[in-house]
Amino acid sequence: MPKKIALAYSGGLDTSCIVPWLRENIPGAEVVCVVGDVGQGSDELAGVEKKARDSGAAECHVVDLRAEFVDEFVLPTMIAGAIYEGRYLLGTAMARPVLARGQVSIAKKTGCTALAHGCTGKGNDQVRFESAYAALAPEMEIIAPWRHDRWNLSGRLAMLDYLKARNIPTTASATKIYSRDRNLWHISHEGGAIEDPWNPPPADAWMLTADPAAAPASPEDVTLSFQRGRPVALSVSTPPSGTGVPPVSTRPSSLPAWQIIEKLNSIAGPHGVGRVDLVENRRVGMKSRGLYETPGGTVLVEALRALEELVLDRETRHYREHLGLTFAELVYDGRWFTPLRQALWAAAEKMAEPLTGEVVVRLCRGTATAIQRKSPNSLYAEKMVSFEGEEVYSQKDAGGFIRLLSLPERIRAMKSRT
Repeated sequence: MPKKIALAYSGGLDTSCIVPWLRENIPGAEVVCVVGDVGQGSDELAGVEKKARDSGAAECHVVDLRAEFVDEFVLPTMIAGAIYEGRYLLGTAMARPVLARGQVSIAKKTGCTALAHGCTGKGNDQVRFESAYAALAPEMEIIAPWRHDRWNLSGRLAMLDYLKARNIPTTASATKIYSRDRNLWHISHEGGAIEDPWNPPPADAWMLTADPAAAPASPEDVTLSFQRGRPVALSVSTPPSGTGVPPVSTRPSSLPAWQIIEKLNSIAGPHGVGRVDLVENRRVGMKSRGLYETPGGTVLVEALRALEELVLDRETRHYREHLGLTFAELVYDGRWFTPLRQALWAAAEKMAEPLTGEVVVRLCRGTATAIQRKSPNSLYAEKMVSFEGEEVYSQKDAGGFIRLLSLPERIRAMKSRT
């Protein structure tokens, strides 16, 4: 009896080998390839269905997940303020649950009884995919070829030889240096010279961003409009240069969030915005080094934080920061479909209700800096912070406040003298 297996398929070397490997090593295997489009680009998706069939797949389904990836995964993570270990904007980690959900959906529609992926046994992605499978399709068998006793394709050359012996065409070569993962939010780079943390980032690794040192000297301003923490429109302008050349502005464009990110990538990338070189702690216990490029995401995070500064009271903002740390760990660890992650998002979404307004972010040589912000819900009161007039805030009142605030210190000091 045939055993239908839904494979999370990218068209890369690993999954191109996994299709025939499943057919040869799993009795009765019939492979259904599932390709999730999360904005990895037309180059990666071109010809992917034919490639899957040439590898021996019975079916190949390409699913457009871009809108739900951004609306249901990226924006909640951004609004929650989730940044892993202070620097990683979680581009790969956010994509895995939506890819797994799309895979499970196709698996159920096509009558599959097993789910397979091409993640290695050393990385985070195996945890992320399989945790999602457990939450969404606990009845389905999970097949992880890289951890299987019969898997002996331990390197790139072995995989190329494997495909060659079976006359399966591939565009992969033995000279590939870096392992990359790309989606609308970012692109990551690992392997090669990157693996030695003493090596500076190789210049040929970067793909989405210019070298900040070689980026244009003239800044560019991006105006972003938000509603309840979600980006809804953007416009671009060049600030006055002092040379007599008039500034150039574009009209605000209302766009779906995923298209705003796509557009921001093309605007911020040439300014060298969004590069991160990070040694991180993987969920499986080892450290790894990765280079990340998140140009549009870096601009959005900067803009939203500036809006928070204007709108959120002290206690709410500080608790949102605390919440973001836990949210980031849950996303990184593949715990998206958990009650705790859902509860934290409910809290973050409530905190984001007043986050409506506009922010101007200036892009210049690797930096994205909020320089203007406004909101109908702003708690900033210029009259209160001004040194002019005391009809709203009397400076004399501060004395009693300070005396009460410092009461524990005063008591401790007095007791230490007795």
